[in-house]
Amino acid sequence: MNVILLERIRNLGDLGEEVGVKAGFARNFLIPQGKAVRATAENRAVFEARRAELERVAGDRLAEAQTRAAKLEGIAISIGAKAGEEGKLYGSVGTADIAQAVSALGTEVAKSEVRMPEGVIRLVGEYDIDLQLHTDVTVTVKVTVVPE
Repeated sequence: MNVILLERIRNLGDLGEEVGVKAGFARNFLIPQGKAVRATAENRAVFEARRAELERVAGDRLAEAQTRAAKLEGIAISIGAKAGEEGKLYGSVGTADIAQAVSALGTEVAKSEVRMPEGVIRLVGEYDIDLQLHTDVTVTVKVTVVPE
């Protein structure tokens, strides 16, 4: 299925590109979330009429994400968790815990913006965690998990 992207999507394409994706991905994710429209002649005309507006909105989102990234640059947070004698946690520290700790410092971060490719944290120690605030803006924060 061919769709026209209404915003930049990592590993897929940029604003205004016509890309071929699987029908389920388009029907269940891209179109309902307003990230794309079906590539028809009518939708192409509508898109071209709205291109300037969509580019302005995309630029505003990028500028807002860069402002948030500047505030978060170089911060370090500490999260207390119950742990055994060997440093193994009774539970884990996940995206929600990290988002809440960063938001407590004054800059709102959603848990969906926290990237943890290795999974949740289960040991005491220092970790570098990426916050993806925008498709093009990623900031790294230092997270220290300490035993309570």
